[in-house]
Amino acid sequence: MASKFLYLYSGGGRPASEAEGKAMMGAWMAYYGKLGKAIVDGGAPFAPGSKTIGKASASHASGYTIVEANSLADAVAMTDGHPHVAHGGGIEVFEFASMPGM
Repeated sequence: MASKFLYLYSGGGRPASEAEGKAMMGAWMAYYGKLGKAIVDGGAPFAPGSKTIGKASASHASGYTIVEANSLADAVAMTDGHPHVAHGGGIEVFEFASMPGM
């Protein structure tokens, strides 16, 4: 049974021009096309600025995607060729825990 995984993006660059933006978007759409139905939520980039509440450390997160995969190893393997990494960013992969009774 497939589980859900969060790709939490950090860093990466914003396009410097409209042409670069179109090229970046094309790379993302090609990547999403490769993953197909494994994409649960295509996600979004985060707007600049955030607020940390409580004792949590400040995050450098820049966006997210949610995918389905059979294991953490499979979810990590699915990041091969990811455009965010190609543009200087990083990806942390988290598995969603099941919550009994929910």
